[in-house]
Order: sequence, then C-alpha cells, then structure tokens
Amino acid sequence: MTCLALDDEPLALQLLASYTRQLPILSPQGFFNNPDEAQIRLSAGDIDLLFLDIQMPDISGLQFLKKLTNPPIVIFTTAYAEFAVDGFNLNAVDYLLKPFDFDRFAKAVQKACDYRQFLNHQKNEGATSLFVKVEYSIVQIPFDDIVFIEGFDDYIKIHTPGKTILTLLSLKNVLKLLPAQRFLRVHRSFIVAVDKIKYVRAQKITIESRDIPVGSTYARALQGVLENA
Repeated sequence: MTCLALDDEPLALQLLASYTRQLPILSPQGFFNNPDEAQIRLSAGDIDLLFLDIQMPDISGLQFLKKLTNPPIVIFTTAYAEFAVDGFNLNAVDYLLKPFDFDRFAKAVQKACDYRQFLNHQKNEGATSLFVKVEYSIVQIPFDDIVFIEGFDDYIKIHTPGKTILTLLSLKNVLKLLPAQRFLRVHRSFIVAVDKIKYVRAQKITIESRDIPVGSTYARALQGVLENA
C-alpha cells in the first residue's frame, strides 16, 4: 500500500518515516511539510493512504482534504482530540492522537488495509455484502438483510430487520455499490430491495410495515422491474 505523510512538525514526520518503514505492507512515497508539494504528489493518483496532520499553520488538514478531488484513504494525526468528530465527518478511517506508539500506528494501518480490501470487494460483481464505515469501524451488511435505504442531506440510514445503520454516504454513491437487479431507487430519498416489496398502490410501496413514496421520475423504472419480476 503506497502512503504519503503531510505534517508541519519535522519530528512527527521523522516518527512516521520510522514507523512506515517497519511495516512491509507500506510503501512510503514521501514525507512533506509543505501542503502544495504534497498536493502535487497526490495528484498523480497512485497514493493509497495519507497520514494527515490537522493543525498546520497555513492550512488545516481538514481544509487540505476538502481540496482533494480524489482523496486516498486518510488517517488523521493530531495532538487535539476535539478534532476527532471532524475527521469522522470527512470519512477518515482512523484518528491517531499524538503522541502515539508503534502498536497504535500499526492498528490504524491495519484498519486502512481492511478498508481498502472492503472497497475492492465492493467492486467485485460477485459481492454478497455491502461494507460501510460507521464511526471508525467497518460494518458488513449482507444484501439479503437490507430492506430499504433512506437518504438525507449527507448521510443514509440502512434499514434491516434487526437494526438501522447510519453512515456518511449519499444515496447516489451507495446505489453504485448495490446489485442493480436487486435494488431500485424509487424516490429521491429512498432505495428499496425489490424482493422485499409487498404492495405497490397509489404511488406508494409497502415494505415491512413502512409505506415508501414513489417519485414520478422513478415510477416507470419501478413498473418495468415489477413487470419482469
């Protein structure tokens, strides 16, 4: 896994350089204290993992990450615990609170590796589960368990028979991770499992005990799926 580090503190970069070289799974590609230089290197698109400091003098790590058009997996490193929530909101896979030891670093890297494997698994047409990030953990949800998915401004709720799972993901992006023959978007705020539909009437779908509206934009696609079922 190729990695890169951005931190304004020389000692922090030295520590990261030492730690990354102790893990054979990592292939360090650079240790930067200049955000502009780091961004140029990242623009090549071949970096899998970014260790990113949050508190820097010219630009915060949070601002830096928002500027990236295709960011890699990110592990934040900072001395300020209050930024943990901000890191989660930007979909960071883990958060290292300085000073951290090698064991904690290795656990964060393993989490990043697991997340990368999950992302690759999602692209596999033979996948049977959806993997989503819930806080700083990866949760596996079998496709068979998903009843419907409800979308909000910047997060979704995945409804299963036993529980509801909340994750920072858009409906548009989660739909790309679901098998098209099994899931259908029926409204700007809803995706449903086709085999869980009980009734369709009066522009509404009944799934379990929930009535879900059918948007006019999606009605024809729903009709086609039902006719071919």
